[in-house]
Amino acid sequence: MTDIAAVLGDEAQYLLEHECQTLLAKHLHLPGADFINRVLIDSDRSVAVMRNMAALMNHGRLAGTGYVSILPVDQGIEHSAGASFAPNPVYFDPQNIVELALEGGCNAVASTLGGLASVSRRYAHRIPFVVKINHNETLSLPISYDQTPYARVRQAFEMGAVAVGATVYFGAPESRRQIQEISEAFEEAHRLGLVTILWAYLRNARYQHEGHDYHTAADLTGQANHMAATIKADIVKQKLATTNGGYPAIGFGHTHAHVYDNLSSDHPIDLCRYQVASCYMGRAGMINSGGGSGAADLQAAVRTAVINKRAGGMGLISGRKAFQKPMREGVSLLHAIQDVYLDRTVTVA
Repeated sequence: MTDIAAVLGDEAQYLLEHECQTLLAKHLHLPGADFINRVLIDSDRSVAVMRNMAALMNHGRLAGTGYVSILPVDQGIEHSAGASFAPNPVYFDPQNIVELALEGGCNAVASTLGGLASVSRRYAHRIPFVVKINHNETLSLPISYDQTPYARVRQAFEMGAVAVGATVYFGAPESRRQIQEISEAFEEAHRLGLVTILWAYLRNARYQHEGHDYHTAADLTGQANHMAATIKADIVKQKLATTNGGYPAIGFGHTHAHVYDNLSSDHPIDLCRYQVASCYMGRAGMINSGGGSGAADLQAAVRTAVINKRAGGMGLISGRKAFQKPMREGVSLLHAIQDVYLDRTVTVA
């Protein structure tokens, strides 16, 4: 097991001993081994959806905990294959992506239609597949930021996937079209028995305001989470909140003073707690993204996992930090993330 306090260093006490006094844990629908029978059972999800959710939750090192660790590798489209795989060229081959997820003890692997389809007969029965059905791409000029459907839900179903994933750029000029597209796709996915996972990201140049970037503000990402749950995302993927006050700083939309005075603070666990609460108080599980690869990947990944777990989140979805390294190092990093969720001394704040 990872020595979590040692990895956190000077932040260990700050993160591991914090007690949340904003939104109390007793009001949340927390992850657990009984999450499907305790929480999802209340919804309109079919038996087939619940069976696929169980398949996702009961695979890998976190099986039976209610937490999930997912390896996402869709960056070959989002950032270009060269930018993604040049640091470790073996991952140009999707087989090695799936092998990393297996060796890393992940609950599932999320990737593109073509990538997963190219190895589906060998692996779809060995690890849950999440097919990402839309992507941004950066080959076109001038560069624009939008999400284009690359796959149909039925293709994921016929491949043997347990879930579909999609992105909506909330706040972008194209967001209303994306919301409609993905709402319809998620309804079809549920009819076919598939779990739905939404990358609920913000995208608007005006969110960068007077030297501050509010793309990771708790109030704005919280609203994106709420909208994700509204279009029936079973799991919401969100960037970890690093600030707050996007609405009042930019001067738009609608908010309330209690969001900042009573329901959050500047502590990262409290900011993340607001994100979790915005997912229908945890009825839709929230997983945080691992972010890009850098010099202190292990510390950053463990830190994010601790914040997510203590806030009441459902897990982590981390890609580049793992697959841009030699496989042995990537496996170790994934295990370190999972160790946070396996460690019973790391409790919900």
